[in-house]
Amino acid sequence: MPTTSFTTPFIGREDELARLTRVLDRARAGEARAVLVAGDAGVGKTRLLAEAAGQATEAGTTVVTGHCVDLGDVGLPYLPFTEIVGVLADDERFSGALASHPVVDRLLGDGGGGAGDAGGRLQLFEGMASLLTDLAGTAPLLLVLEDLHWADQSSRDLLRFLLSRGILQSRVRSRGGDPLAGGSPGQRLAVFASYRADDLHRRHPLRPLLAELVRLPVVERLELRPMPDGEVARLVRAQQVAPLPDATVRRIVERAEGNAFYAEELLAATSETMPGAASAVPSGLADVLLIRFEQLAATAQQVLRTAAVAGRRVEHDLLRDTVQLPEEELESALREAVGRQLLVPGDDDTYSFRHALIREAVYADLLPGERVRLHRAFAGVLAGRGHRAESAAERAHHSRESHDLADALAASLEAADHAGRVRAPAEELRHLEAALDLWSAVPPEARPDGFDTITLTLRASAAAAHAGETHRAVSLTRSALARVGNDEDSELAARVRYTLAGNLMRIDNLAAAFTYSNEALAMIPADPPSRTWVWAAATHVMAATYMGENEAAQRVAREALRVAEDLDVADAQADLLISLVALEGHSRRTPAGRARLREARELARRAGNASVEMRALFNLSIGSHESGDLDECLTWLTEGLERAGRAGLLSSPYPVEMRYLRSLMLFTLGQWDECVRAVEAEGDRLPTASRYAIGPALSVALARGDRHAAERARALLDGPFDWMATLVAGLLLTDAAVLRRDAEGALEQFRTTLAALIDDAGTTPHVAVRLAALALAAIGDAVVEARLTGDEEGVDRWAETGKELVELARVTAAKGEDGTPQGPEGLAWLARAEAEWARAGARPNNGGEGVELNVGAWEKAVAAFGYGDVYEQARCQVRLAEALLGAERREEAAEHARAARDTAVRLGAVPLRDEVERLIRRGRLAETASTADRAPVLTARENDVLLLLSRGRTNRQIGEELFISGKTASVHVSNILAKLGAASRTEAVAIAYREGLVESEPSASG
Repeated sequence: MPTTSFTTPFIGREDELARLTRVLDRARAGEARAVLVAGDAGVGKTRLLAEAAGQATEAGTTVVTGHCVDLGDVGLPYLPFTEIVGVLADDERFSGALASHPVVDRLLGDGGGGAGDAGGRLQLFEGMASLLTDLAGTAPLLLVLEDLHWADQSSRDLLRFLLSRGILQSRVRSRGGDPLAGGSPGQRLAVFASYRADDLHRRHPLRPLLAELVRLPVVERLELRPMPDGEVARLVRAQQVAPLPDATVRRIVERAEGNAFYAEELLAATSETMPGAASAVPSGLADVLLIRFEQLAATAQQVLRTAAVAGRRVEHDLLRDTVQLPEEELESALREAVGRQLLVPGDDDTYSFRHALIREAVYADLLPGERVRLHRAFAGVLAGRGHRAESAAERAHHSRESHDLADALAASLEAADHAGRVRAPAEELRHLEAALDLWSAVPPEARPDGFDTITLTLRASAAAAHAGETHRAVSLTRSALARVGNDEDSELAARVRYTLAGNLMRIDNLAAAFTYSNEALAMIPADPPSRTWVWAAATHVMAATYMGENEAAQRVAREALRVAEDLDVADAQADLLISLVALEGHSRRTPAGRARLREARELARRAGNASVEMRALFNLSIGSHESGDLDECLTWLTEGLERAGRAGLLSSPYPVEMRYLRSLMLFTLGQWDECVRAVEAEGDRLPTASRYAIGPALSVALARGDRHAAERARALLDGPFDWMATLVAGLLLTDAAVLRRDAEGALEQFRTTLAALIDDAGTTPHVAVRLAALALAAIGDAVVEARLTGDEEGVDRWAETGKELVELARVTAAKGEDGTPQGPEGLAWLARAEAEWARAGARPNNGGEGVELNVGAWEKAVAAFGYGDVYEQARCQVRLAEALLGAERREEAAEHARAARDTAVRLGAVPLRDEVERLIRRGRLAETASTADRAPVLTARENDVLLLLSRGRTNRQIGEELFISGKTASVHVSNILAKLGAASRTEAVAIAYREGLVESEPSASG
């Protein structure tokens, strides 16, 4: 029986658990098996075994656990087996079998005494094998041996006998065909044994036993590798009642490197120091990590300390030149560290710490003076290698840590140049900011020639923008503006201002952007023509357009385009063409508009300006999406993101929006698992200011009933105002209120979100139509509920509010935020708003007209979402089925209800599935169609389960007969109930007989 209980849900390891479950199924069928479960300390072996043991217990298997304990050289012989026998002795079912085996007294009486001679040991081993054989005959049996790396010699020998000659080999037959002596065919027994792979140094006594056992045909080895980052993130969030900031979760995931125990310890340390994540290794975890380090010889410890100063990974030559040990001593120390699995050798003549937290713990254990000395030594070695680009960043770090600030400044600038050349904007920003921090601390005569703080700050702001750190880009450009005076070079002053304007537009500070772009344009004359004036004009065109100054923007754009053509500034031409697409009436939704965007894209590509090219590609993709051409949209998105990846711009604003749009389309098209995978794969690489891009994955979680989805959506609102984050969070939180039927909450969220999104000019954004439709859904529920309870005052109050919202949706859809008509998506949400309003007004006692209007409105909504939004179409189908039921059109109602249920089941949208099943039961829609039309499609396994269900079997009995766990049988039963639209097992069986899915069995007399 399991000895460990857990309060958090089992997360990840589904494949490994399924593998153990299959072994248990085979063991219950009489095929004895063993699995050796390997993994580093804390990776989740105990939790996996506990979960498997729980399923085994539920399926009727007796589970007994024996623990090996680290007692050094004085280990107790047969300790885990003594524990197992002791537990079995307390089970009345086995009292007869235990009483007939002397081995029980020998193990429980004196821990195996009297077995020191070869004959006594053999008798004990055979006695244990015979005992387990008899016990497995009484009930299926699972032995769990924990921490085999600590097993004593006697326990290892007994395990070897049981697996190689005893219980698991009982099905092997002699040449004559009879079972070999001591065994019987069909042992209902499984053995799961765990051990720490990272504790098995080269001379560990368990190694030869493992090598021998894994060659046996009845023994499998299951290695638990580090958990994927997405699963560690789920594990961390599952242990917190209050939502954690995404940045905190990412930091824990990054440091834990797939180790569940490390993640839990880091989370505990973070929780104690909130807000923000703890940076140091928690003391308790550090003690655990340093145990093996402290077992090393003094020289090996010295080498490991030096390697820890280098970082997670160190080249052999660099370590050798820094540690300054004779080659033989160094190799011996490294061999010891590798043997203890603290270091891992790489193919490129490097060594890496097995886990980053081991390195952190060793580094934190250094004395301050020791740390400075070792950093100085590394900086000296790297400086001796010359100005190599790949070592500049390392040298900068070591020089700074050893307080050689002049060399740190020079190396930081070299590292920034290298990062820029390889298109790594985040790293370029980090090195430039380091250089700016060091600048004032280094005497002027020691600073590198050819640099000044204004151009360095502008360069840093550009790197921040490319890395997606938009607020940081604004801060840096403001810093440059504070340094540049009006008497400075007018071109430099203008450049600072239009750069600041461009960055301010990215954070939606449009009025300030317009002011600074205007200043920039006024600071330099249009004649003589210059590149600086062209770019100042291009920036001002964008700012003026955002402020609604379209006439002035169009005039400046045309003049600037002419100058850009004369000067052959192709990338500025491209930027101006993109702006003119909207200003001259060639909307990006039209073929003509997208033709001009393709021209702009080609100009930017030829000029090598990837940022402007990204703007063109974004507009091409969003224009295709808005016009309903989803295939073309996906084509542009794929091309744009590939180009952004090559340019190192995946975190810059336009590619981030393209990543969001791609995930949104996957959600819209019903490819939810792919949507979640895409966001999980990219989420950790998103800049903080662009976390809204996880919105589609949160939509999946919300639609699937994840109670944490709304909390994570609310976390998107943390930090400075961000228009897109506010939009995404507002939609999610309004929908969350709809799903919990909270009309007051939905209305409040609608109003709060809309107020935040309306710009200074009072323009209502297109998304107001969708927000209104969602809030109207909750209001419709409130009206229906008020009618049922006879609350006429409530009906009138909510109806008045609903009228206000539907009018807002109509006006917004008609006018648009920029005068352009709604696309297919906007029209679908308008149809949904109209349908929700019709539902609120469809009184059952006002004649057939209102009912038919309700049906007609929902038919239009279902058709409108047919452009490709699978989930919203299914939600509308539920309402249509409800309306058709009210109109006594039961056949059509059943058709739409089944279609909605099928979609909900395929998507895993549990709340929607539950809602449509309640409607089917309430309206008895499962009885309306012919058998051919409504017979659900069951899998082969579900048909097997249904047959046993019709015979009155329990989940446990079903599991035993089909050799699956009771939990798995329960899942199959739930799926069958959902597919049949049944509220109970009895109803499911009745439907199955009526549908001909099972046949009555002939009577005995027949």
